[in-house]
Amino acid sequence: MEKAVLITIGDEILSGNTVDTNSNFIAAELKNIGIKVTQIFTISDEINTIKNTLESALEIGDLIITTGGLGPTRDDKTKKAIAEFFNDDIALDDVTFNHLKNYMEKRGRLEILERNREQAFVPTKSTVFQNHYGTAPCMMMEQEGKLLFSLPGVPYEVKPLIKDQIIPYLQEKFKLNYISTRIVSVVGIPESILADTIEDWELALPENLALSYLPVGTRVKLRLTATGESEMALQQQLEEEIQKLLPLIKDHVIATSEDKIEKILGEILNEKKLTISTAESCTGGDLAKMITSNSGSSKYYLGGIIAYATEKKIEILKVKKETIDEFTVVSEQVAAEMAEGCQKLFKTNISLSTTGVAGPGKGEDGKKVGTVFYTIRIDDKVVTSKLYMPHLDRLDFMNFVSQKIIQDLVGILVAE
Repeated sequence: MEKAVLITIGDEILSGNTVDTNSNFIAAELKNIGIKVTQIFTISDEINTIKNTLESALEIGDLIITTGGLGPTRDDKTKKAIAEFFNDDIALDDVTFNHLKNYMEKRGRLEILERNREQAFVPTKSTVFQNHYGTAPCMMMEQEGKLLFSLPGVPYEVKPLIKDQIIPYLQEKFKLNYISTRIVSVVGIPESILADTIEDWELALPENLALSYLPVGTRVKLRLTATGESEMALQQQLEEEIQKLLPLIKDHVIATSEDKIEKILGEILNEKKLTISTAESCTGGDLAKMITSNSGSSKYYLGGIIAYATEKKIEILKVKKETIDEFTVVSEQVAAEMAEGCQKLFKTNISLSTTGVAGPGKGEDGKKVGTVFYTIRIDDKVVTSKLYMPHLDRLDFMNFVSQKIIQDLVGILVAE
């Protein structure tokens, strides 16, 4: 089993009202056990559409996983389409019904069991994987060695079904190879120059190793993926290759294990025993959210302020009114004073600040959309930078700025 096809079912995905996070998660989990997703379909909840897509998917892949379209009524189109496609009938499964009953009892919802009873009706040829976090079970159909898994669409139901049941089942059934991955994070060098610098090393990689270039903002993640029968041997092989790589780009490497920049920052702050705080305006808390998304961040992150209104910058962060009057609220000077006030307020080694215009309208001081000043203050050292990104929408702007600030901070700390 090498190829997989994902099918997302539901008009809410096609309309853009709901983001399909399931496909991203499932593809990543399958990749970790050596199964490559070759195509992803997003389709409406119509019987003929589902059947036609299943036919196409089975021609492409060995494993098909559908998400969405499973409801508590007898006219569930996804379930009916699957049964018709495999020339099967739908009938009540006692094991699934008992599981559903216990699920309802534990949640004090037994009175609505009959309304959800239809969830226990499944194709008679299916193997059922019980859903411990919802009412719709996962159904598996097998045909000529190819597998179809049909899952509900709610992400917090999909994740445990995939991680706890489907992935272990696939590993056991097909005795799949181990896959190990390491990430080397590189900054301060353009991707094209980086590729030229490490070309000889890349060409000399063993056949079971693959290298990917993954740009994230102004950082490049070099992802090394190794495939083989022994997990321990793969990890050792990856480490050996990374040690060969480091001398070529050592001045630009900020991490050799962690993937996310906030995790890299957390490791550095813990190692150096430094504390950090944030004073945000245009990023609206994204910077604090990113830092605190890392487990254990309470050891180094002491707090933050979203001083969105100008008067709160003055009142809470002690930004001088004269500074704002002279340079405007979106300025290098205000960013620096915000960081200083934040550092004093929380008594941290490091403080970060942002002031800018996320859009879509201009700022109150007339600055153009996409303008941002941010300050990194480490003890008495102050570094203030400007970015101008008018092409980004509001949420992308907030995320990019937050990523960039943390990346810059990591670069400074690594260089010290």
